Amino acid sequence: MPDVQAALRDYASIFEAALPRFLPRGDDPVQQAMRYGMETGGKRIRPALALAFCELFGGKPERVLPFAAAVEMVHGYSLIHDDLPCMDGDDLRRGRPSCHRQFGEATALLAGDALLTEAFACIANSAFPPPVKCRAISVLAKAAGAAGIIAGQQLDMLYENTPVTRAGLEDMNRKKTGALLSVACLLGCVAANAGFSQSFSAARYADALGLLFQITDDILDAGGEPGKATWVSLLGSDGARAAALEYAGTAQAAIASHAGKSHFLHELPGWLLTRNA
Repeated sequence: MPDVQAALRDYASIFEAALPRFLPRGDDPVQQAMRYGMETGGKRIRPALALAFCELFGGKPERVLPFAAAVEMVHGYSLIHDDLPCMDGDDLRRGRPSCHRQFGEATALLAGDALLTEAFACIANSAFPPPVKCRAISVLAKAAGAAGIIAGQQLDMLYENTPVTRAGLEDMNRKKTGALLSVACLLGCVAANAGFSQSFSAARYADALGLLFQITDDILDAGGEPGKATWVSLLGSDGARAAALEYAGTAQAAIASHAGKSHFLHELPGWLLTRNA
């Protein structure tokens, strides 16, 4: 689906051009490590979702950039911390040394902490009225906190040694992967001053998209790290693909009434089904 890929590149370009103004520019090791951690080389799907939902509900996409930066900083912090020896112990991140291998464990830990803190400063320093900023801070804090990605990481470690059910795997994925995808969608709604029904549709879409995103990751990484609880290890390849199709349909149905206004959001679930990287 080249249109989806082109839209992702366009949204990523908008975000990449704006990102430097939200990051510290100093030369001390922590600030260098913060910038290194944000140079993920990824598709910037979370900023794309924030921009697309803001646009879908009548907002100007550039308005949501501080919120998009905040979400991506939380994502960056979580990746730095996930790679640490006390967590997943990964020495590489997208083909280059992980942050703790490049800067040392202590500096990487501090850089992750600093990115998490800076994320909320991005929202607080934005031009939105105080009630909008408070709402944005609240939804991001919930996604980043003990009920969100932190809980997801804890469950991920738990299920390395404990059998997992489908319900348990869904719960872990909603927290570890889905939480930030969901908050990106919701922050796009917040920036556009979307109504309750619009935000509800976005939340349903984001929930299904988060599960779909993780299933397709698991399919691509099948045969990877042994002992990890994945959709493929639980359901097998065919079962994982069937679950992915189910969630893709759920996501598209959630915004069916808005499909004509955002080709990107409508087609993204189908693109995730067929991606190969």
